[in-house]
Amino acid sequence: MSLKDDFLLNPNYRHLNHGSFGACPKPIFEDYQKWQLALERDPVQFFIHDGTAQLQKSKSALAEYINCDPDDVVMTMNPSYSINIIAKSLNLSPWDEVLATNHEYGALDRTWDYYCKKSGAKYVRQEIPIPLTSKEEFIEKFWKGYTHKTKAIFISHITSTTATIFPVKEICERAKELGLITIVDGAHVPGHIPLDLSKLKADIYTGACHKWMLTPKGCSFLYVSREIQDQFDPLLISWGYNADTPGKSKFLDYHQLQGTRDYSAFLTIPTAIKYLNDNNWEEVSSKCKQDILTNYQPLCDIFETNPIVPVTSEFLGQICSVPVPINDPLQLKTILYNDYKIEIPVFKLRDQVFLRLSTQVYIEQDDIDFLSNSLKEIISKGMIKLH
Repeated sequence: MSLKDDFLLNPNYRHLNHGSFGACPKPIFEDYQKWQLALERDPVQFFIHDGTAQLQKSKSALAEYINCDPDDVVMTMNPSYSINIIAKSLNLSPWDEVLATNHEYGALDRTWDYYCKKSGAKYVRQEIPIPLTSKEEFIEKFWKGYTHKTKAIFISHITSTTATIFPVKEICERAKELGLITIVDGAHVPGHIPLDLSKLKADIYTGACHKWMLTPKGCSFLYVSREIQDQFDPLLISWGYNADTPGKSKFLDYHQLQGTRDYSAFLTIPTAIKYLNDNNWEEVSSKCKQDILTNYQPLCDIFETNPIVPVTSEFLGQICSVPVPINDPLQLKTILYNDYKIEIPVFKLRDQVFLRLSTQVYIEQDDIDFLSNSLKEIISKGMIKLH
């Protein structure tokens, strides 16, 4: 049986958009339902004893996977929730700046924009022009946004719209030398490219497990280095504040003891890691990454455009963004979904439109060929207007 059969996706569509929300295989989803049932059968024991113990096991498995101490990690619903915790408590002032790029995820762009405006600080979206030619070019362009007012760095490890791996390790190393706080959005990283937090040395890192690690939706984490954990208040004041029975740290109490919430998805992490290991996921992922390297330029050729980064593993994982010379991304996305039964995102980032392809174990070359042929037909029939 093919691993494709493990996934619950609607077989009537070609799902080329793993990057947005992920997809959960049946063995992991069944584990998820097991924990939901355990919660409903005995909610008191679950919240007070069993679920709490399992959450610690789950965090320990995750911490081993990303190489950090489990007591430096709390589970969150998504990276947006994580970054809201950080931005709200960063104590920004009118003379501070947060340095980011103009490639950051829209929801988090809005988060920083909100809290910077509220505090009077400046959110600097340093322009990283595309096409990008080298890691050195990126680093040079990025640091041009630095001033004596810069307090923190916020940067994507893998960008959402432009699907690019940024040289985050080098940025973190330089930021440390400058005494800056480093905050990394790694939503697309766990299960996608190797992540070793002990080597990366970011002060703050958030990642989603429900994308490339294949857990159910609503399973993410926030890592904060121990030296600065006490700076960050919870978004929700609950039992962890002035806890009756304090745990190992205020950080854990504040962000884990939040009353009634279904955290069954968090508890599937050990099963998800086992699924990846049992199915030789390094080999699976390597094949998917090669599919991106093979198909990126041919997809660009359909629109007479060029890749926005060098077509190498230094910049690309299992996603790539194809520049599309159109004005209305929703029109193309709707045609592909309604007329060709292809689920794939088409984004606009400022004045450029991108079609983003994800490759995953359930996506075959035939699916990518079907996408290519569909795009050619759409253009030849004049269903969209190119410029």
